[in-house]
Amino acid sequence: MKKYGKEKTIFEKADCFLKRHLSGDTLDYRRIIALIIPLFIDQTFIICTNFFNISMISSSGMDAVSAVNMVDSINLFLLSVFIAVATGGTVIVAQMKGRGNHREVPRAISGTVTSVFLISFGIGLLIIIFSSVILGFLFGNAEENVLINAQLFLVGSAASYVFFGLTESVSASLRGLGETRSSLLLTLCMNGLYVLLNIILVLECSLGIVGMIISLLAARIIASGVAVYLLIRRKNMFRLSFSKIIRIDPPMLGRAFALGIPFAAEQMFFNGGKLLTQTFIVGMGTYAIATHAITSSITSLFMIPANTLSLGIITVVGQCMGNKDIAQAKKSIRTFSVMTSLSILIMAVVILPFIGNIVGVFHPTDNIVGSILLITFVNTAAQLIFWPSSFLFPSALRAAGDARFTSVVSMLSMWLFRVVMGYVMGVIFGWGVPGVWFAMEAEWGVRGVIFWLRLRGDKWYRHKVID
Repeated sequence: MKKYGKEKTIFEKADCFLKRHLSGDTLDYRRIIALIIPLFIDQTFIICTNFFNISMISSSGMDAVSAVNMVDSINLFLLSVFIAVATGGTVIVAQMKGRGNHREVPRAISGTVTSVFLISFGIGLLIIIFSSVILGFLFGNAEENVLINAQLFLVGSAASYVFFGLTESVSASLRGLGETRSSLLLTLCMNGLYVLLNIILVLECSLGIVGMIISLLAARIIASGVAVYLLIRRKNMFRLSFSKIIRIDPPMLGRAFALGIPFAAEQMFFNGGKLLTQTFIVGMGTYAIATHAITSSITSLFMIPANTLSLGIITVVGQCMGNKDIAQAKKSIRTFSVMTSLSILIMAVVILPFIGNIVGVFHPTDNIVGSILLITFVNTAAQLIFWPSSFLFPSALRAAGDARFTSVVSMLSMWLFRVVMGYVMGVIFGWGVPGVWFAMEAEWGVRGVIFWLRLRGDKWYRHKVID
């Protein structure tokens, strides 16, 4: 009996703590935790998929790793546009549900899916047509074998954009509703199939880049089919008929684009800066490209919980703002910020002792291992200090409708600091890939301070997203 009483007291204390720091009039901590857990699994699969795929393609040599990394920088640039527009839909769906405007929610979902579908189809078609021109312009000084593999992978990737866009737009809408389990199902389907098929086609059948392309297309086509099925087979008031999934609804498309396009522009400029720094790295040679690719895959592991919280805050703040619950929105941002820093620290404690073994998975040559380890340790410290204010805060601001401010700040900080400093440190000073990364981390600090100052004021929550 004594032991039971003690355990009950501990649970009561935990309940009080969570209520004080997470619960409010709009959402209680149980709903927030139920939202975060599927998102965590979702982000784990996304990031680990990239990690395993890069490690698998490394079995085909550093040329293949370099080609995939070059094209992935273009993919990141373009896919972020689709994700940005879909995020605009997440905000609209979340605020409408928070307001209790259930009749308009299906229209918001349809507008989100249609807007992303149209953009992804158009961009994918253009990339396929101009693939050689794009690669020649961006990475013309890369080795010929790397460029051949890169063009093949770029065309295959572009053919899958429309299926990725359809899946991502449905997933974003489900996150806006707070139904992250269904969103998780889509991620498991798309990324799980991708890894499984890569194991078969890349490792077992030794098809290299071709095997990766087949895996990517098959996984995204199947996932988009599952996404459509989830919308038309729903058992509540938010169910859509097949004919209404892709529907031209100018007012709702206008809302989705009004929120999504500023974020998309931000992502284009932001990832455009990353793409430009990639051209610096390509000029340093194939081993520099491989260093950057391997380090990016490793450092992304530290960010699984942080990315989860950054996605979760959009739904939480969006629903709070829809309910005009400013107090819980502010409290959630503070709590999520502390949780983000703690999560990065925990991941560092878990991963860093095994960093040598993790690096070995990629079969790097001895001359790049030192740079990979240096960048990883410095980047971990920078993530712990700067990442919450630099990435979590703008997610919260966008959920409140403050998309224009976050876009302008992110674009200016990227081009005035990361790109310029990356060139100076990496090329002029001759610090190579570590110099490019150090510039990136400095830029996090600059934009983080600006977003922190924005949240201290009141302009960010005075925007009107829905009527």
